[in-house]
Amino acid sequence: MAVRVLLSNDDGVHAAGLRALAAAFEGDEVWVCAPDREQSASSHAISLHRPLRLAELEPRWFSVDGTPTDAVYVGMNLVLKGRWPDLVVSGINHGPNLGNDVHYSGTVAAAMEGALIGVPAIAVSLAAPPPHDFSLAARLAVELARALVASRPASPLLLSLNVPAGPVRGWRLANLGKRTYGNEVVEKLDPRGRRYFWIGGEGGAVNHDIPGSDCNAVMEEGLASVTPVQLDATDHAALGPLQAIHLPGFPREPGP
Repeated sequence: MAVRVLLSNDDGVHAAGLRALAAAFEGDEVWVCAPDREQSASSHAISLHRPLRLAELEPRWFSVDGTPTDAVYVGMNLVLKGRWPDLVVSGINHGPNLGNDVHYSGTVAAAMEGALIGVPAIAVSLAAPPPHDFSLAARLAVELARALVASRPASPLLLSLNVPAGPVRGWRLANLGKRTYGNEVVEKLDPRGRRYFWIGGEGGAVNHDIPGSDCNAVMEEGLASVTPVQLDATDHAALGPLQAIHLPGFPREPGP
């Protein structure tokens, strides 16, 4: 069964991972609406205070001079208005989006925007250093996309797919893990003597050893990981203990 799919990313409309993903959906109705330049770690930023420009670079292939969220928003509500896709797929990211990466990732945010608007969505990331071979990740993404559409979820699901460098032994449903980055703020001087700062420090991420996590599956076990990401960010477990809080002078109305 052919699907209509909207592709986006955070590495930019000319990224090799996006091209590989589009090629893997051969025979399907593929639309692309992606940022005109790299927008890594842009999270779910949306441009509300400046105009956006849309350019059609080739048939069904559009660039937006904004964030990944902007690109999917424009793709769904303008380019494909009235004929939404069966799903949104974002990627293939040039690097992993494991554990707490999902809170910073523009790749995940683009997919999340599709799910928030109303269609199932997948964020696809390749946990490998350059030069990247996106072929296996693209095949896995297409198979997962077809399975997701065929499952007809009752509400739009958001899945995060991470694929190891290889060889890939298989795949696993996994929880989000935890990654730690440097927390330094590095101060330097520009040629005119003015201070500027780099945040994040030096070195790569440290993956915490958490059994059942996406980090362990991808970085230690040679498995692709599939993680459903909640759109409802409510901490339901905290609602019970918070019932004991009293704010003098401010009566509390019944809640969940």
